[in-house]
Amino acid sequence: MQSTVIAPSILSANFAKLGEEVDNVLRAGADWVHFDVMDNHYVPNLTIGPLVCEALRKHGVTAPIDVHLMVEPVDRIVPDFAKAGATMITFHPEASRHVHRTVQLIKSLGCQAGLVLNPATPVEVLDYVLEELDMVLLMSVNPGFGGQAFIPSALTKLRAVRERIDNSGKAIRLEIDGGVKPDNIAEIAAAGADTFVAGSAIFGQPDYADVVRRMKDAVAATRR
Repeated sequence: MQSTVIAPSILSANFAKLGEEVDNVLRAGADWVHFDVMDNHYVPNLTIGPLVCEALRKHGVTAPIDVHLMVEPVDRIVPDFAKAGATMITFHPEASRHVHRTVQLIKSLGCQAGLVLNPATPVEVLDYVLEELDMVLLMSVNPGFGGQAFIPSALTKLRAVRERIDNSGKAIRLEIDGGVKPDNIAEIAAAGADTFVAGSAIFGQPDYADVVRRMKDAVAATRR
């Protein structure tokens, strides 16, 4: 199991002062910055593009930027996010005609690559590409909107993917996104996740540091 990463989703941040929001959440103990990129095509919502990523880098953000592409087709936008300063780029297999080629594209541009599984996407899509990945992201809500409730069946899928990762012997992160909160993160960690995306559970609270600390303490308690 890799070290715990808390990756707040800026989808829930105050966009009128985004640079300040990101500075504050990183100062509060968060590890990564999570980007939810939606195109109103693959998912029914429209959010942010590479210019926002580039702006945060120019603002001085040096933390890893974890870009989750909910766009179709995906290959066209990958180089733009790589150039804008993305650290990790994840995408949905349904949005790529050639999943392995998209993974290769992301890596050729100097970024880490990950595959995203929706709640109804079978884990078997990992069978021929897992060892090429740096991360697997499991959606515990249906993608498109923040603030949704955690889907319990994601725990079963987490266990199945954790077993695959462990059997591979590779240092592949297992990320979870959707409905993650301080009161359920321990159960999620126990099922195998090591990287946790949280939006409104952090940005919707008055004390970011308190939420991040409670999340990390809860995860640590499952590993003793």
